[in-house]
Amino acid sequence: MANFSKSDVPRFAVEVHQNEFLPAGGREVNAIVTVTATGGGTTGRLRLPPGAADPAHTWTRESGPDAAVVLMVDCSGSMDYPPAKMRNARDATAAAISSLRDGVAFAVVAGTHRAREVYPGGGRLAVADPDSRGEALQSLRGLTAGGGTAIGTWLRLADRLLAGADVSIRHGILLTDGRNEHESPEDLRAALDACAGRFTCDARGVGTDWEVKEVTAVASALLGSADIVADPAGLTEDFRRMMENAMGKEVADVALRLWTPVGTEIGFVKQVAPSVETLTGRRTPAGPRAGDYPTGSWGDESRDYHVCVKVPAADVGQEMLAARVSLVLPRPDGGTPETLAQGLVRAVWTDDTAASTSINAQVAHYTGQAELARVIQQGLDARKAGDLDGATARLGRAVQLADASGNDETAKLLAKVVDVVDAAAGTVRLKAKVAEADEMTLETRSTKTVRVKK
Repeated sequence: MANFSKSDVPRFAVEVHQNEFLPAGGREVNAIVTVTATGGGTTGRLRLPPGAADPAHTWTRESGPDAAVVLMVDCSGSMDYPPAKMRNARDATAAAISSLRDGVAFAVVAGTHRAREVYPGGGRLAVADPDSRGEALQSLRGLTAGGGTAIGTWLRLADRLLAGADVSIRHGILLTDGRNEHESPEDLRAALDACAGRFTCDARGVGTDWEVKEVTAVASALLGSADIVADPAGLTEDFRRMMENAMGKEVADVALRLWTPVGTEIGFVKQVAPSVETLTGRRTPAGPRAGDYPTGSWGDESRDYHVCVKVPAADVGQEMLAARVSLVLPRPDGGTPETLAQGLVRAVWTDDTAASTSINAQVAHYTGQAELARVIQQGLDARKAGDLDGATARLGRAVQLADASGNDETAKLLAKVVDVVDAAAGTVRLKAKVAEADEMTLETRSTKTVRVKK
């Protein structure tokens, strides 16, 4: 077994942005925590030896697959309308398979009202090499349209296949073109709950006959990405990018650990970049006054989190540690998780009004980005419900927020749904006719954010 230094895995850094000053009696402390992982680039599985107590200890690379991926392809009857849709799906799946790195375990699943193994079959995964990739490409002829849609069954099969792989990175890619009509919402929710924390999953909707909230729920629960591919001809490039992104992941199951002192309450914990994802309800206990929030798998990348805590009221001149934020990685032997990086959130009470009323630029920006995602959803829901005044008000506010924050991509999507009269003031008119693909694209991408401009 070869030994490699800790530098072979991403190095994690935590940076805290906040205004720590509170007025006398003030309780709410907000901070943006920027987590950055750099310097990865491994091609094998890396694990810390049991008993190693410090990040500087030598890591070891083990032989065998380091990651596993299951491709779930919608093969319901609607995939034949038009016939090019199924052909594009096969081509996209072929592109994803061709992008697999040697040594990665993988499988292909055909999804209808049931889930069927297409390759390799027998409840197992294949290991990517030139031969297995060639066999998998040949097997794609078995992807034919016919039947219903029950996404939960696809996810449960993927979970069973991935569970049998002794790997650190477990990932799914799911494509659907229709609504989940052959199982109840409760069944899908139960499947998502069962799979959460076991593998990550990117979800894509192709065409315009699928339900945005179903696809985004899959990605949200399984800490992946969601998007629309309105034109099936764009599937191949999208699948190639998704697989390349999955192949870039180096470390799985990283958790954001939040420790707070006695008397301090957690207001909320959200990921706010590159997209908004509420993590508050996903907390798992991690010892006295500490809890872990899942962040999924990491490669070389940076993400931002908004942490809000409520501290005990205090008088001017007092200060305290409001929270300790750490990135932790579980050990394979079940021992104490490894701390990868940490940062501190502080509270200082002052009678300086200018200091205590100043809002940190990062906090202000991401508060606006979270509101932007929320009002887009509310505006589109109101529009569908026939509440045109409510839709106009909320989408107008969305235009105002997108303009103020420099979120140009979201501003462009909004402009396809409303006529912008005055972006700075949020004055808009609803368009009389909106292409379904444009509305669905805005809804699907509403949670994508931009970072604070330098």
